[in-house]
Amino acid sequence: MLMVFFLIPLSLYTNSWWMVHSFMFLFSFIFMVCVYSYSDLSMISYFFGVDYFSYSLILLSFWICSLMITASGSIHLSSYHSNFFVFMVLFLMIMLYCSFASLSLLSFYIFFEASLVPTLLLILGWGYQPERLQAGIYLIFYTLIASLPLLLVLFKVYDFFNTLYFPLLIDFGSCYFMFYVFMILAFLVKMPMFLVHLWLPSAHVEAPISGSMILAGVLLKLGGYGIFRVMSVISYMGLKFNYFWLSLGLFGGVIVSFICFRQVDLKSLIAYSSVAHMSMVIGGLMTMNWWGCMGSLSLMVGHGLCSSGLFCLSNIIYERLGSRSLLINKGMINLMPSMALWWFLLSSSNMAAPPSMNLFGELGLLNGIMSWCSFMFLALMFISFFSAVYTLYMYSYCQHGCYYAGIYTCSLGYFREYHLLFLHWLPLNILYLSGEFFFF
Repeated sequence: MLMVFFLIPLSLYTNSWWMVHSFMFLFSFIFMVCVYSYSDLSMISYFFGVDYFSYSLILLSFWICSLMITASGSIHLSSYHSNFFVFMVLFLMIMLYCSFASLSLLSFYIFFEASLVPTLLLILGWGYQPERLQAGIYLIFYTLIASLPLLLVLFKVYDFFNTLYFPLLIDFGSCYFMFYVFMILAFLVKMPMFLVHLWLPSAHVEAPISGSMILAGVLLKLGGYGIFRVMSVISYMGLKFNYFWLSLGLFGGVIVSFICFRQVDLKSLIAYSSVAHMSMVIGGLMTMNWWGCMGSLSLMVGHGLCSSGLFCLSNIIYERLGSRSLLINKGMINLMPSMALWWFLLSSSNMAAPPSMNLFGELGLLNGIMSWCSFMFLALMFISFFSAVYTLYMYSYCQHGCYYAGIYTCSLGYFREYHLLFLHWLPLNILYLSGEFFFF
């Protein structure tokens, strides 16, 4: 964390873009070899420590933040406040590190909220359309209104336990119902669950590529991580009422899959598919069993890499053609044949084909949710089937067909872009080989 902290003055120098970029990758690799123990909290200090769940998510944050700087090469080339942009990425990285590593619920809440600020500035500062103001307000109000009750609830927990330290939290017993709802609502909006998901597509469509990557890659995972942490306080109420969120999440996932079919905006389609995948994660966490929790962790990591890679692909086309509409982005296999391979690889991972982390996570979630209630196989079956359908629709629609006659030139793609896609795809499929790592 201190290493990232000391990068901040460096980022304000001129021409430090690629230097910070290289250092971020170096820190990712340093953090990779830092895992100490599986079972217990390790690297522990007075405030921060990581265990298994948070270690995976911090590593994901490091990786996505490094790739954000790779993806935003156009900001560097046009010198559009590139120093301030790198500063924002580093600040966001520190906030994410602190929120995943904090050992107290209150500090987790503070950093959870603080990660909103750099995201908002990324959308407002480097977004594409004037509607980004509205999207930013959506993002702020949805998240803030849902998470202020959580703050009050945390004060109540502190009043009861005199501590908010994670390992010391035990079940509250049958406290009042609104306590349970407020505790979980902030994280469900952040995930986002169906019915409170409307801020996500608008934020994605207006965000620059870096904003979309961090939003899909890490910020949605904050919600899942938060649910995992607070479930120990509300497990008694959870046994009574979790069925509601579980069924709402899964059937919402089916409905969102239908919404995906009729998107004409490439980014919007990928954003809605995120909602469908996250609905399975909500289902897995709400079962409160081992398969569900570990399956949701591996799906969160897999989805973070896969969705982020798909946003990079849509941005590569957007930078060439200036449009994200599927009516214009057709026949790309004629213009960028070597990019079609990456479209295929990341699309197949998105529909949970082997060997990707998504398949692994979905099998774990299938196990966890079916053991909770075997009737849920209906919703799971539809979600899995439709995820293949809308991903195939997206792939075939933008790669095949007659390309738009208005295109007068197109480059095959830079080395930087292939490198970026490779670094999304490789961990996504390599982690599959060490599957026992996730279901330890």
